[in-house]
Amino acid sequence: MEHLIIIGAAAAGTKAAAKARREDSDLKITLFTEEEYISYSACGIPFFIGGEFDDYKQLIEYTPAEFEEEIKAKVYTHHRVLKIKPKSNIIEVGNLISGEIFEEKYTKLLISTGASPAKPKMEGLEAKNIFTIRTINDAIAIKKTAKKGKRAVIIGGGYIGIEMLEAFFKLNLDTKLIEKQKQIMSVLDFEIATNLKEMILNERPKSIITSDSVKRFISNDKNELEKIELESGTTIEADLALIALGVKPNIELARNAGIQIGETGAIKVNKHMQTNIANIYAAGDCCEKTSIINQKPVWVPLGSTANKEGRVAGLNLAGKKAEFEGVLGSAVTKFFDIKISLTGLSEKAAEKQGYEVATVTIHSKDKAGYMKDAHPISIKMIADKKTGKLLGAQGIGYGDVDKRINIIASAISAKMTVKDYINIDISYAPPFSRAIDITTTAAYKLDKILEKST
Repeated sequence: MEHLIIIGAAAAGTKAAAKARREDSDLKITLFTEEEYISYSACGIPFFIGGEFDDYKQLIEYTPAEFEEEIKAKVYTHHRVLKIKPKSNIIEVGNLISGEIFEEKYTKLLISTGASPAKPKMEGLEAKNIFTIRTINDAIAIKKTAKKGKRAVIIGGGYIGIEMLEAFFKLNLDTKLIEKQKQIMSVLDFEIATNLKEMILNERPKSIITSDSVKRFISNDKNELEKIELESGTTIEADLALIALGVKPNIELARNAGIQIGETGAIKVNKHMQTNIANIYAAGDCCEKTSIINQKPVWVPLGSTANKEGRVAGLNLAGKKAEFEGVLGSAVTKFFDIKISLTGLSEKAAEKQGYEVATVTIHSKDKAGYMKDAHPISIKMIADKKTGKLLGAQGIGYGDVDKRINIIASAISAKMTVKDYINIDISYAPPFSRAIDITTTAAYKLDKILEKST
């Protein structure tokens, strides 16, 4: 009997198992995970902590027992895969509770080991109440500690940092976010990120410190965090610290098995999610992606991408044919009522990759100005001067930013030029948009810039 073993049981792993089962009812499927929980929404963790909902179980799509019952797959929680032996098609597994070590033989293998929070060396990091976020147990511990605290510090101004800044404010914590770079949200261009910072500070004064970093954590005689000293010499009192400095792909298991690692530092796969070893696949945050724009390798760890890759991997592992074409890195988040969204390349990323770019930024209302719920938004559109093709877009504001970015994402995927975009028939009614949508206005202005540059 064919035996599919999956290492990791979060988004990509469980999606692959479910899809493979639907395609092949006879396939034996086994999943191993170090965690207690499976098939949960890690992206929802900040919103659980912030009180959008109170029961962490709402994050979980399946319990292990439910998954075994519905998908007919064996799930081993609290089990760590220690070694992959490709020549003999065997994995070595350790039971994290009993200490037992055993082997399992596979026909096909999927690596979906995800990514882990980056945790640079810092003095005093061993103090209590210093956290990273990855699992549901992390979320439970952070929320429990936050409810008892008064002051929190977040180190890192990316997606998680911004979402947790909101979460901690909702828990009535006096919170400061520390970002080493000159701007928060490094995926955004500087002027957009600067506007975003000003908007957040207008809502929550003195909540963000940029161009500074942590020198050391200071604890009391009980090893409980008390203060954080910054490189600038500033000292901040804190009962709780969250390190949100991004994540790194979990690749050591694959590397040690002779599986090729790509130039981005993640597992290299083809469009079928197949590694350089024919019967071993990889999906999710542990593996490299391909940019839809220029077909170059990228590493963009997102839950939506992990689910898509899991589906493609599941089909191929069940003997079907499916391809994953790549990503634009489309994303959205928020800080209270401020929306932040992006797709494709930023101006700085495009220039770094050798493009000569033209850009335009438009500030307008998201709906007809006379509507009571019309809100200001800003949209930046980026195009290639040589071809006129759209390369990326960013948007921030209190209105419907994400739907504009989604339209542009579709246009980039279709390899549209700015002129093509002008002709998109975007729907209109005063409660939903202006007569000429802000993105169409941006395309008009960007087209004029492109015409002048030729």
